[in-house]
Amino acid sequence: MGLVYCDICSNNSFSRHSYFLPGAEVQIACNFRAFVPKTREQVSFSVNRTTDKHGVYRLEIPSVDGIACAEAAIASSCQASLVGTSSTSCNIPGHRSTTDQIAIKSRHPNLCIYSLTALSFRPSKRNVALCGK
Repeated sequence: MGLVYCDICSNNSFSRHSYFLPGAEVQIACNFRAFVPKTREQVSFSVNRTTDKHGVYRLEIPSVDGIACAEAAIASSCQASLVGTSSTSCNIPGHRSTTDQIAIKSRHPNLCIYSLTALSFRPSKRNVALCGK
């Protein structure tokens, strides 16, 4: 999962004038490798997702038989990249892609949550009255 926001002031960070961007399309490419006794599984995929009204995109990955993500030694890498946005006022790519992620262990068995760092778009012109010079 991850977020897409509009960087209103074009300062490459989420400021008080920024907002989460619904309708942004993101491509997610992942490679998961698990090493457990008697099993060596690898799953690779690439999909597009659109952010919801809160600027969040999600992808649920089904479990692989014999591999519990909370117990196995998992080597994973995911990359999220901006594809486009339905916004006409905030449509210039800022943070275009990310591979930075954190893994969050859930209280639910065999559920792991991967969160990618935020991506952003910015307006074509910086609002000097709102953001200053």
